[in-house]
Amino acid sequence: MERSGIFAGENPFLIAQNWLAEAGATEPNDANAIALSTVDASGLPNARMVLLKEIELGPTPGEGGFVFYTNYGSAKAAEIEAGGKAAFVMHWKSLRRQIRVRGLVSREEGPQADAYYASRNLSSRLGAWASRQSQPLSSREALMAEVAKLTLTKGPNPARPPFWGGYRISPLEIEFWADGAFRLHDRFRWSRAQITAPWSVLRLNP
Repeated sequence: MERSGIFAGENPFLIAQNWLAEAGATEPNDANAIALSTVDASGLPNARMVLLKEIELGPTPGEGGFVFYTNYGSAKAAEIEAGGKAAFVMHWKSLRRQIRVRGLVSREEGPQADAYYASRNLSSRLGAWASRQSQPLSSREALMAEVAKLTLTKGPNPARPPFWGGYRISPLEIEFWADGAFRLHDRFRWSRAQITAPWSVLRLNP
């Protein structure tokens, strides 16, 4: 199958890394933003923007993952825990490209999550402690009062909250899309029936 240029290579995780790096130089804000989709208990879809923090590369083209962080008490976390699956799309207007991912989700709550939490600025770390994400909030003042209290009690180097950490999406499908003239876009889809299976690659009609 003919694949060259921005689609070249056998490792879709590496292609995704390269596209994200290019977007970082051209997008005005949050090149790593993804629209994350989950499904609730009734089957109703949910979507929201989150920041993708790592595209992991394994020793083979089949090994890798997409990692983001959130509060484990949030609506998205509840839906992920119930279904174990998620999807996202990452779109860059400046490059006229997008990546779609569907896969299985597992927690990342070990040293990797600790290291990422420690890399955040202090205000963000305290904010993670203060927010009961997706739960009702009486006022912004109440939230800021909680942050002020935690500033005094948690000190300058708070540990990662036990209710906050990462999720890793291990993809069953990764689709790359690049804009083409006259809407004759380029689309390639990497897919597999299970995480341990080899990739099958197809060019798709636009």
